[in-house]
Amino acid sequence: MSKIADLYIRVSTDEQAEKGFSQRNQEEMLRKYCSINQIQIRNVVYEDHSAKTFNRPQWKKFLDDVKKNKNKINLVLFMKWDRFSRNAGDAYQMINVLRKLGIEPQAIEQPLDLSVPENKMMLAFYLAAPEVENDRRALNTFQGLRRGKKEGRHMGMAPYGYANKVTEDGKKYIAIVPEKAIKVIWVFEQIAKNIFSTESIYQMAKEKGFGISKNNLWLIIRNPLYCGKIVVPQYRDEEARLVNGQHDAIISEGLFYQVQDILDSKSRTYRPKIKTIENFPLRGFFMCPKCGQKLTGSKCKGRNKYYYYYHCDKVCKWRINSEIANKTFKVHLNKFKPLPEVKKLYSAVLLEGYREHTGLIINEKKKSLEQIAVYEKKLTVARNLLVTEKIDAEDYHLMKNEYNAVISKLEKELGNVDDDRENIEYLTSTGLENLLKLGEAFDGGTLADSREIIGLIFPENFTFSENKIRTARVNEIINCIYLVNNRLRAKKNGTKDDIFLLSRVVTSTGFKPVTS
Repeated sequence: MSKIADLYIRVSTDEQAEKGFSQRNQEEMLRKYCSINQIQIRNVVYEDHSAKTFNRPQWKKFLDDVKKNKNKINLVLFMKWDRFSRNAGDAYQMINVLRKLGIEPQAIEQPLDLSVPENKMMLAFYLAAPEVENDRRALNTFQGLRRGKKEGRHMGMAPYGYANKVTEDGKKYIAIVPEKAIKVIWVFEQIAKNIFSTESIYQMAKEKGFGISKNNLWLIIRNPLYCGKIVVPQYRDEEARLVNGQHDAIISEGLFYQVQDILDSKSRTYRPKIKTIENFPLRGFFMCPKCGQKLTGSKCKGRNKYYYYYHCDKVCKWRINSEIANKTFKVHLNKFKPLPEVKKLYSAVLLEGYREHTGLIINEKKKSLEQIAVYEKKLTVARNLLVTEKIDAEDYHLMKNEYNAVISKLEKELGNVDDDRENIEYLTSTGLENLLKLGEAFDGGTLADSREIIGLIFPENFTFSENKIRTARVNEIINCIYLVNNRLRAKKNGTKDDIFLLSRVVTSTGFKPVTS
């Protein structure tokens, strides 16, 4: 039988650029070989995919063709065995498939008579060599990326909020993009407030022009890169860890870990994923007084206008007009407004508390830094003992892992400590002015503002009973204001108490719930 062959010419883009494996050169050499050896050429197959697997478009077409047209060819020729495959296991399997079809694969620059058993050893070498080359290149790339991460460099495309840059001497780095960074900060701050669910925050972010997918938002809020850290993943006996990045942080470590605690449900207040309208600001917080389920809201058409109701979807079918409920809630909200006459009292108490708090913060930070220094010293001692062969490598790794875990924990706690020393007098004054306009802020603000006020004051959901708002618990500071207001209103006989003693009213009550 005369020899008939298909020519298989494969080259990937990187190989062509690096090694000059051009298709034209391969075809010329294969045709010359066929001419010398009197081999008839049936077809030429051109491929531009990697040889790591046989999942290549043109090879699959070639295989389908020879299965449909059996005995049309008896050879498939290529330049070298790495043109055929770079995976030894796949190559042996494909050789068996071709042989069953009566086709012998052959590399013209590495010819092998596979009917000779010893030649299979040479075939194994030819096939394994490119696979080893691939694996070595992949390992070198992996180790290079890991080394870069250990040095605190972000490898690859910059995440949202950053842009890839190159210094004058050719070093790559990521720089903050201010207009995008502002949006990232806003998202983290909204989650930290623990008022809205992440779904609601995502919808609000979209309205603000935050043009990313929900999945990418989740990746952002879980990525410590935004607080200046780089993740070095676990590899072999090395534990996963965080290192200080060479890039600028967009948010503080304290804010990042606060958000992580909320997402991990350590300090999470459940808030439903709600899409609401202006008529129903209480939806999601408002519970049915009969069955305890969350009330929904809907409108029904009257003779001349629409009427809006909070109502229960369960069997009890309880409902209340939303206008009445919203007004009642506003009246209830105004009970927590501080009396204007004692604004100075609140300012003094808050300033005193701030000074005590910042004093504690300084001590906490000092203690944490001292402990970190102690464990770093222990790590250095353990390393010296290993070098002098006084301990073995296994003991050193145990100590190293233990000390690194403690250091990481202390660094996280250090990041959670907030010693913001902004103008506290200004912030206190502004905050108290806003509290004095509490009802108006709820009634006249945006829907998001109104719902934020509700969530801040009422950590737990509330209900409606006997034309009054009932709640199990309110914010502790708001409860303190309520108790002070009640004490002052009760003093109608004109006696003059030391007004600053009222700042201790919370201690005596233990923050009892307000139920009136």
